[in-house]
Amino acid sequence: MTANANVAPPSSLERVLARDRLVIAASLAALAVLAWLYLVLVARQMGDMGTAATSPMPGMPEMPGMPGMQTAPGAGAPKFLPTALMWLVMMIGMMVPSAAPMVLLFGNVQRRQLANESPALRVALFTAGYLAVWGAFSAVAAITQVALAKRSMLASMELTVANGLGALLVALAGLYQLTPLKNVCLRHCRSPAEFLSRHWRKGSAGALRMGVEHGLYCVGCCWVLMGLLFVVGVMNLVWVAALAGLVLLEKLVPRGETVARISGIALLLFAVYLGVSATPP
Repeated sequence: MTANANVAPPSSLERVLARDRLVIAASLAALAVLAWLYLVLVARQMGDMGTAATSPMPGMPEMPGMPGMQTAPGAGAPKFLPTALMWLVMMIGMMVPSAAPMVLLFGNVQRRQLANESPALRVALFTAGYLAVWGAFSAVAAITQVALAKRSMLASMELTVANGLGALLVALAGLYQLTPLKNVCLRHCRSPAEFLSRHWRKGSAGALRMGVEHGLYCVGCCWVLMGLLFVVGVMNLVWVAALAGLVLLEKLVPRGETVARISGIALLLFAVYLGVSATPP
């Protein structure tokens, strides 16, 4: 008799849990993929617009001092709603992968408590609460982007701030990575079981509230890192992916707190470089 003959077949609950995990994981993956497809499309459209704006019409010289057409300060400021939507989709693409372990564990616990019911609604509410917090962050980021553009503090094509302001933002991010508040928020994000045990709420309203609470910790952990997009380019997808990867490492790999501290030191060094490069010769 082989060893496999002594292994009990999976119970009906275990089979349902496996099925639910697959459905939740596939749904989260689809959400992230759709978000990234949208970002690629928007980035391509912005690139095409930039090319058209910097290419003079045949037979006409470029205007002095700036490629393509010159505009008055603030004339090219983006509108709030499309900008907020762009930020929200970007946050979905960046943050959903790192939130997946929490959502999957929440779904497992709900299924065990609701063996005769579908936990889909509560999982959806938890996820909606989480994304609602990032929606609020996206609104603040959009307001900031519009304000910077109106004051001509944000390059119209690259969507970056000048090196002087960029150095301050990078230094702020580096310092925040080393603070106790960062560690507290990161610990809640890194420990789904501990979070659920401390913040558990019953019912659908409880699921929504737990999603909001988890979102608040997640924003508290990552908000300054997201602000770095104003330095490297709001729609620079290489840097968007790099920051998403850093967030993923902080939350999922062993000793993610060390990853955060190392990145904080690296950001402080980068801030010094930007400050020196911004200093007039």
